[in-house]
Amino acid sequence: MRVKNPKAVFQEIHDAAAGRRASVEKQAVPTVHLGMATCGIAAGALETKKAFEEAILERGIAAVVHPVGCNGHCYAEPVVVIDHPDSGFSPILYPNVSPGKAKMLVKLFLEEGDPRFEHILGATVENEMIPWVMEFSRFSKETRIVTRLCGQIDPESIDEYILKDGYASLARALEMEPADIRQEIKASGLRGRGGAGFPTGEKWELAAQADGGDKILICNADEGDPGAYMDRTILESNPHQVIEGMAICARAVGAEKGIVYVRAEYPLAVDIVGKAICQARETGLLGDCILGSALHFDIEVFQGSGAFVCGEETALIQSIEGARGMPVYRPPFPVESGLYGLPTVINNVKTLTTVPPIIEKGAEWFRGIGTPGSPGTTVFSVVGEVVHPGLVEISMGVTLRTLIFDICGGIPNQKKFKAVQIGGPSGGCLPEEFLDTPIDFDSLNEAGAMMGSGGMVVMDEDSCVVDVSRYFLDFTQNESCGKCTFCRIGTRHLLDILSRITKGEGSREDLSCLKDLSRAVSEGSLCGLGRTAPNPVMTSLKYFEDEYLAHVDHKKCPGTTCRDLTAFYIDLETCARGCDVCVGCCPVDAIFTTRTRKKGIDQQLCVKCGECKVVCPPEYDAVRRISPAEGVPVVERLDKE
Repeated sequence: MRVKNPKAVFQEIHDAAAGRRASVEKQAVPTVHLGMATCGIAAGALETKKAFEEAILERGIAAVVHPVGCNGHCYAEPVVVIDHPDSGFSPILYPNVSPGKAKMLVKLFLEEGDPRFEHILGATVENEMIPWVMEFSRFSKETRIVTRLCGQIDPESIDEYILKDGYASLARALEMEPADIRQEIKASGLRGRGGAGFPTGEKWELAAQADGGDKILICNADEGDPGAYMDRTILESNPHQVIEGMAICARAVGAEKGIVYVRAEYPLAVDIVGKAICQARETGLLGDCILGSALHFDIEVFQGSGAFVCGEETALIQSIEGARGMPVYRPPFPVESGLYGLPTVINNVKTLTTVPPIIEKGAEWFRGIGTPGSPGTTVFSVVGEVVHPGLVEISMGVTLRTLIFDICGGIPNQKKFKAVQIGGPSGGCLPEEFLDTPIDFDSLNEAGAMMGSGGMVVMDEDSCVVDVSRYFLDFTQNESCGKCTFCRIGTRHLLDILSRITKGEGSREDLSCLKDLSRAVSEGSLCGLGRTAPNPVMTSLKYFEDEYLAHVDHKKCPGTTCRDLTAFYIDLETCARGCDVCVGCCPVDAIFTTRTRKKGIDQQLCVKCGECKVVCPPEYDAVRRISPAEGVPVVERLDKE
């Protein structure tokens, strides 16, 4: 077989893609970039897209609706970025674009040139300033490597990725020796972004040196942490960068088969990745003799059944082989004997997506970002009590305070910050004193938390850390595969104790038992799920012991979150006569009329759903939430006539 020059072959593919796009984009016309990832679709992006298309057709405007992935502003979906070349404005970002607002923008902006600045994210009526998309803190304070093209390209178009220099790194890697690729990754200091932080270059080196047959590469996209959706979003927004990273890895370790292991609960990601693999194969970027080289590598998609434990390497392998997803003892490690007994490299989505930029710009460039021990960037899904939740990519070393307050807008409703849970159900709960902690593998471990896969839950003053710990223990207990006695039974006992405490039935002996049992479960479990399951309990006990004592000694929940330790009542001084809003929302008819023609709550019937507090008009704010131990005021019903 005559080996061709990969860069020359890639240039031919690039020129062909440019020709196809030129025939589509014959002239510069207004383009409506609409986020169509899962977060956008859930918020109504399909209806918004239809409204744009109908309005553009109805008004006879030369404009294009361009579906893209998620740009990180998940709180503002459906998100639209309008690039109007004739308007004189830079691309403008519009949040929460309903079908009605879409039709308005077509008429007033696309047709008449009025950008309607009062609807723009971040603009104010007073100064009439129209900020550029990249001026927002959610972009300007980020360092985008993994998510650089997310929200900019159509994930179902390989041409758009190629024209953004996609697969150029693969062409460059095919002209390098495998050992040189591995050395470049080792020199970059890239650590696995799946949570453990193991050096990627070292893993590749071990796999390359392993004997025992054909090598296999697996992309681990089994993302199951509550509130975490980074991998899913990358697969839905830029699947080709994942494929390119896998192909470079295959060249480096000598693999000919790749598998994307993604959970079946991600149907959109499964569909988009499948299409991307077919496109890459048809273009000559997967399969035999990739870009005319000697590399033979192909990829298939495997849909997991959604078990959280299958995020662990050996459990994932068991799942692919058709067995129940349960971890197995190591050694041997997967790089020595993995899938079907063959040497197997398993890397996370974010890890593989970071590889092409490193090959493109070099290890020294990557080392210049982040910290010496944790180079590069990390992607977080920030959820909970923050003004701007969503996906954020930051340099390693950025502090928690900068991420939560400067980038994500801080705590809403002028409430105080209480804690942040980092690393998902396996992570730790850190109080305010740790806000200046740098976000990197080592600093978070020292604080008692962990990087994990990138999930972050922010809590305000009304949150209850005891209930949060109970929630995460409930998750890990349900997701335990049951193989280890300590994990199977220990997490059940931990959950039972926490449940008793949140009901006001706990004792001080329970707190001692929580500490001892947490250590036993952590030390006696086989895999990472069991070893880290007690982390939320141990860190919350360490930093928020006063809240546990309030539940145990005083039968009070400081955050008034635990239902059994919470009561709702109506303040008769602020309640308005004749206002029946709360009556209509109560699902159990617990609200009655008092002698003063105001409202009261029957504590025997109340299920403590809190809907009455939600619907009470702000000008009255009459519904109060307190602990029953404080004493609920008694009010009399209106006598029946």
